[in-house]
Amino acid sequence: MSHYLEGLNDQQKQAVLHTGSPLLILAGAGSGKTRVITVKIAYLIDQLGVSPQSILAVTFTNRAAAEMRHRAAAMEPAAVNVMIRTFHSFGAWLLRRNAHLLDMPSGFTIYDDDDSTTLLRSLFPEQTRSALAPIARRIARAKDYGLTPEDDLRLISSDPEFRRFYAAYDQRLRQIGNADFGDLIGRPIELLRANPDVAARLRDRFSVILVDEYQDSNVAQFALLRELVGAASYLCVVGDDDQSIYRFRGAEVRNILTFSESFPGTQLVRLEENYRSTSAILHVASSVVAYNQGRLGKTLWTRRAGGARPVLAYLDSEEQEVRYCMAVLTGEMEEQGAGGISAAETAILYRTNAQSRLFETAFLRAEINYRIVGTLRFYEREEIKDAVAWLKLLANPRDEVSFRRIVNKPARGLGDKSVARIIECLAAGDGDIRAACRSARSTAAARTAAALGGFLAIVDALQQSFGSRTLADLVERMISVSGLAGHHQDQDEVAGSQRLQNLEELVNAASLYPPSREGLIEFLEAIELDSARQSDQQDGQERVTLITMHNTKGLEFDRVIITGLEEGLFPRADRVSPDQVDDLEEERRLFYVALTRARRSLHMTSCRSRRVHGRVMDLYPSRFVREIPADALEVRGERGPASVADDGYDPGVYVYHDDYGTGVIVKRWQTGANAVVLVRFETGRTAQFLPRYTQLERVSGEY
Repeated sequence: MSHYLEGLNDQQKQAVLHTGSPLLILAGAGSGKTRVITVKIAYLIDQLGVSPQSILAVTFTNRAAAEMRHRAAAMEPAAVNVMIRTFHSFGAWLLRRNAHLLDMPSGFTIYDDDDSTTLLRSLFPEQTRSALAPIARRIARAKDYGLTPEDDLRLISSDPEFRRFYAAYDQRLRQIGNADFGDLIGRPIELLRANPDVAARLRDRFSVILVDEYQDSNVAQFALLRELVGAASYLCVVGDDDQSIYRFRGAEVRNILTFSESFPGTQLVRLEENYRSTSAILHVASSVVAYNQGRLGKTLWTRRAGGARPVLAYLDSEEQEVRYCMAVLTGEMEEQGAGGISAAETAILYRTNAQSRLFETAFLRAEINYRIVGTLRFYEREEIKDAVAWLKLLANPRDEVSFRRIVNKPARGLGDKSVARIIECLAAGDGDIRAACRSARSTAAARTAAALGGFLAIVDALQQSFGSRTLADLVERMISVSGLAGHHQDQDEVAGSQRLQNLEELVNAASLYPPSREGLIEFLEAIELDSARQSDQQDGQERVTLITMHNTKGLEFDRVIITGLEEGLFPRADRVSPDQVDDLEEERRLFYVALTRARRSLHMTSCRSRRVHGRVMDLYPSRFVREIPADALEVRGERGPASVADDGYDPGVYVYHDDYGTGVIVKRWQTGANAVVLVRFETGRTAQFLPRYTQLERVSGEY
C-alpha cells in the first residue's frame, strides 16, 4: 500500500479508495478533508493509472487551488499536470478555447464590479453611478442563480425596471464581446448546451471531476457541473452541509443536501473524526447544530477526550464584555486547562463588523496589540470616513478636505467644475465653506444652484441641531439627511455588507459625548487619537485576532471568544420569523462554524444590555445559548431576565383582540428583546403582534 495512505482513518481511506459511483464526502469541521482530496488525486494517478490530464479538480479560491496542487504533487509528482482551478478560472479557460462558437473574441476582457457599473452608466447616462452600482450587483446575483433577463427575476429584485436594466446590460456586453464574472459560469453552460460535440469532447477529456467546498457552490455552478458530468464520468464532491454560511453570496446548501437525488447511485462517506478540538468543545457544537432540520446529519468526535468545559459568561454591557475579553487575554481570568495560550493564538469573534469598534478602542488604550482579519479597522472604513468628514465640516466650516469628500457623495449633480468654482470662491473669501457655496451659487446655472442650495440646507439644518439633541441624535440625523444612509444601504442590500450597522455603531460611539460643538470636537479628537495609536502598532508583535464569524471559515485558534450572543444580534433580528427558516438555520450553521474554530479553550459572552442607535436597550440571551445542554458549560455571572418566553403567549394559547376577535397563537419567535406571535383568528385571518405592546387577552376554550 502506498505510503501516503498510511495514517488515514478508516473513513478517510474509504473515501480515497472509492471508485465507480458518484461520491459525496461529508467532511465535518477539522476532519482532514484537504488531506483526503489531495491523497485521492495521488492515488488515482499512482495506483489506478488515471492520466493527470484527465483529472479536473475545482475549488473556490486561488489559494485553495494552489495548496491542493502543492500537496498532491508532494505525494505524486505527476499531479502537477492535473487541472486544479476555481470555478471561474475553469470557465474562463473553457471560453477562451471556444469563444468563436459564442461570437466572442478569444481575448475577451473580464469585467469587475466597477467595469459593470461603468457599462450601465454608458447605457443609462441619466442615472448616477451610485444608483447604478446596486443594479450591477443585482445583475451579478441574477447570474449566480442562472437567471437571464427573460426569467422570473422577483427573487433578485421587486423593481419592475430591473429587467430593463439587465436586458440592456446583457445585450451590450454581448455586443462588445466581453464577460463579467457571472458570464464565466453562465456562458460555458450556454456553450455546452448549444454544442453537444464540445460537451462530449470535454467529458472525454475530464473523466474524473473533483469538487472541494461543495457546500459553497451556487445554482449556476451546479448547472455547469451537470453539463460537465457524463455517463462515464467519476464525480467526487467534498463538503459540509453544516458549514454552508455564504447564502448572501449566492451559495445554495440544497446543492449538497440533494446531491444523491441529482446524481443517482451516490455513495456517502462521513468524515466525523475531528483532529482539531477537544471533546468538550465538540459536544457544544454538535448539540447546537443538531437543531437544524436541513442537514444530512453527522456527529463529530475526537480522540482528544475531555478538555475544559466551554465558558458562558453573562455580562451587564458591551463595555463589560470588552473588559472580560481583556481579562482572559492578560491572564487575570481563571482558565481551566488553558494555560500558556498566547494572544497570537486567541481570536475574538463577532457577528457584525461594527462590533469591533469597542475592542479596537479599548485595546489601543490598553496597548494590547491586535489585528483585524477580512476588513479595515473601524475608523478606516469608507462609510465611517464619509460620516466623520461630515462631522469635521460641522465642527470646522473651513475644512476643505472634508468638504471635497462629501459634497458630492451621494451624487448631488455637482461636477468637478462646480467644485472647482467653490474652491475659487473659498480662496477669495474668508475660508468658510458655506460662504463660498453661497457665492458660487449666485452665479451658477439653475441646476447647479439648486444642488448647492440643497447641500447648504443640510449643513445649516445640522448646524442648528447643536444643543437641541444629544450628540448621538445629531450624528444619526446627519447620516440620514446627508444621504449617506441611503447611499450605503444600497450596497448592503445586494452585497451583504454591513455598512449601515457600522454607521449605527458610530452613533453609539457618539452617545458618550455631550450634545454641543465642544462635545463634537472632543469626539473627533478621540477618533484621531485612536487612529494615531493604530499606526503606532508595530509588526512582528503578538496580536490577538479580531474577526467576524464569517471570516473564520478555514481558520483555527487555541482559544476562541465568541461575543454578542444576544437575541436580535445573533441570530440577527431579520432572520428569525417563521417564514425564514432557511435564514435561521444558516445563522445556526454560522454559530457551529464559530464554535469549531477553537482547539483548546472556548468562551462565549452574552450581554444584558447594549447600545442600539445610541440608546441602551435590554437584550435577552440568544436562542442558540438555550440550545446548549446546561451540563456542557461552565456558566459565569447571572443570566438576568429569564426570557420573554415566560409571558404565557406560547403556540396553542387562545387569545382575544378587540379588532380581530378570538384566535389561537400558531407561531412565536424573537426579534431583539421582543417576542412576536402569529395569531390565526376564527375569521381565517392571521396577524402578527408584539404581546409586550399589544392588548392580547388570554382566554380559554376554542373558536
